[in-house]
Amino acid sequence: MMTTTLYVPRDTTALALGADTVAARLERAARQRAIDLRIVRNGSRGLCWLEPLVEVETPEGRVAFGPVEPEDVDALIEAGLFEGRQDHPLSLGLTESIPYLKAQQRLTFSRIGITDPVSLEDYTALRGFEGLRNALAFDSQTIIDEVKASGLRGRGGAAFPTAIKWQTVHDQPQGQKYIVCNADEGDSGTFADRLVMECDPYLLIEGMAIAGLAVGATQGYVYLRSEYPVAHAIFEEAISRAYRADYLGDDILGSGRAFHLEVRLGAGAYICGEETSLLESLEGKRGLVRAKPPLPAIEGLFGRPTVVNNVLSLAAVPFILDHGGRTYADYGMGKSRGTLALQLAGNVERGGLVELAFGVTLRELMENFGGGTSSGRPLKAVQVGGPLGAYLPESQWDSPIDYEGFAAFGGVVGHGGVVMFDDSADMGDQARFAMEFCSVESCGKCTPCRIGAVRGVEVIDRIRAGERAEENLVLLADLCETMVDGSLCAMGGMTPFPVQSVMKHFPDDLTPRQARTAGGTPC
Repeated sequence: MMTTTLYVPRDTTALALGADTVAARLERAARQRAIDLRIVRNGSRGLCWLEPLVEVETPEGRVAFGPVEPEDVDALIEAGLFEGRQDHPLSLGLTESIPYLKAQQRLTFSRIGITDPVSLEDYTALRGFEGLRNALAFDSQTIIDEVKASGLRGRGGAAFPTAIKWQTVHDQPQGQKYIVCNADEGDSGTFADRLVMECDPYLLIEGMAIAGLAVGATQGYVYLRSEYPVAHAIFEEAISRAYRADYLGDDILGSGRAFHLEVRLGAGAYICGEETSLLESLEGKRGLVRAKPPLPAIEGLFGRPTVVNNVLSLAAVPFILDHGGRTYADYGMGKSRGTLALQLAGNVERGGLVELAFGVTLRELMENFGGGTSSGRPLKAVQVGGPLGAYLPESQWDSPIDYEGFAAFGGVVGHGGVVMFDDSADMGDQARFAMEFCSVESCGKCTPCRIGAVRGVEVIDRIRAGERAEENLVLLADLCETMVDGSLCAMGGMTPFPVQSVMKHFPDDLTPRQARTAGGTPC
């Protein structure tokens, strides 16, 4: 009897949309029809608007159907799902030919949705751990030189060159050193870190082990946000299997070199995405920002030299060590090399993960991949780089996405989150939200952030109530400058960015509500 193989994803998005029930109904239907069915609980392809995306293995390749709801299962089977026939409205054809997926340049995310996330056999069959094997054959400086040649910069927001950070830790005196992965993915509209841990966890394990070999660190920690229970469970299982297969431990692949890895859960504080606050939390303390210097690369976790990198930074490393730094650097533009994981969210028709080389424009991303707004209304603004990123008007949507280019007009690439707003959005409300968010999430250590955000909410409320609006607009501008220049970290220093962008590009939305309502402006 031939075996029919189906793929039903097990990531958070698919589970929230009924993937477990879909899988159960498929299994029950197969038993009733005496069909030999194998269901692989794979990771997501990152096409969130099509979840749960069910795939069937055929001689021509995988054929996709989606979004599949539990009540669609019987009709799909009657239409020939188990045979790979495509006579159903939910048929999408060959998965690899779906335009949204086919048009991408997937280096970091080349395996997601293809494999069983915790299967070492699946991972190694697609060149998994080849970068680690190469790293074991190199000396530490050669590893760092490959990363340097790649041009890789931190994908967590600051865009600091990864190799410089590694070189600094490498050059510190021998002794205990640490690799810390910042998986506290708290920016609005971001989910790429989660997809790595849920859909390709060995990629992060491999990247962290390579980083350990590069700088002489034998211990790593993943600081994971507690709001990701599925990622936590999958990643812990992957770590356990990696230990049993000697990809982690005291003797990696018989090399005599060691690297150990543990997960630590955060407690819901946005500020712990800042690297020094994260280190404080890892040490069991309240998450307060540290003054710098000293840098974490010199005095980090428990006072020892520490590499702190984002999930996506570390996840890019296996490709670099497998294919070479120059190959990675062939993608991108200017000083922004390689690919960026862009995450489309907000008022978008086709939300999901898009991995492309730096240089694509926001307009291309939002129209060609996102398909415009889900409401069908005109797009008004887009926020890139999380809740502290500027709101960008249409005049800036044709700018290529790269670090320096965005910085030139006050934009922030950040973690690659792209949140779209249609013309019904009140940007004055969004400006107020930025200040309110900071007042709630500030660690409270420095006055400009702790007090400035509270005063910012009050000033915006007075402006929108029509209380001496012109004078308060001047006061708001001064307050923003004080926060930018005087805050201890990026929390307070970047909170004014969305406010300033609204003042500059959407000033009508900061006028008193009654005036705008009378004038017919959408609220």
